[in-house]
Amino acid sequence: MRTHRPSYTLFAAVLLWTVSALAAPPLSSTWMGKALDDQLQLNFRSGEQGNMGLSIPRSAFQGLNMAEGTDTSFQLVREAGTVKFEGRFSGTEGAGHYRFEPNATYLGEMAKLGYTEISPEEQLQLALFDVGPARVKALAELGYTKLPHDALLQVAIFQVTPEHIRALAELDLRNLELDELVATRIHGVTPAFIREVKGLGFANPTLEEFLSMRIHGVTPSYVREIREAGYPNATIQQLVELRIHAIDADYVRSLAGDKKTGKK
Repeated sequence: MRTHRPSYTLFAAVLLWTVSALAAPPLSSTWMGKALDDQLQLNFRSGEQGNMGLSIPRSAFQGLNMAEGTDTSFQLVREAGTVKFEGRFSGTEGAGHYRFEPNATYLGEMAKLGYTEISPEEQLQLALFDVGPARVKALAELGYTKLPHDALLQVAIFQVTPEHIRALAELDLRNLELDELVATRIHGVTPAFIREVKGLGFANPTLEEFLSMRIHGVTPSYVREIREAGYPNATIQQLVELRIHAIDADYVRSLAGDKKTGKK
């Protein structure tokens, strides 16, 4: 069973605190929403302090009607259950009430995978973030079994898909902890980025090095610029340190020019 260390998941922890620590929403309460491009940003209220927000593609809703000032009812059908909405839109913003109808079959399928104590509130969250048995089973087959509820939400929020895990493994990043996988999603350590960095000739960069490059803005083009400015053998750590101190290729070349002219 994989575990997840807290080193890379500060951002995830903050987001999940918003989702679950304030107060899990009841099976029915109020919602507010705003349409942005092809997404509907939804905010679910619970009591005076509870709050859960997420964006869902508008195409995922059935019967969504945003006509000005018209009463509307629409629904979000997921494996975990159906969220039914009623309300009204004014322009791109709307508000109303929602009700969650859980799917009993879902609980049976999840129980087969070792998840036997899913509360109604947790089932609602799993529905909203579209965590189904197929995804959970695929993760288990890769070694990520019986993940805690918050970890399942991280998987959904940051799109830690089985395909992403396998793609990283093919590029020699194997047996990663869940928090490390989440970090690759947060910071954009994609298979394409990994291949491009390796194509620069670095010998087997570690996940820590890939993350440092992304966090501090050490792009492949930056690497090439520094090399052309006179440091062809700079290591990833040295490049990160240069970037942290805002040293670019122009500055490196200026230092070389000062040395030639004897300036100090």
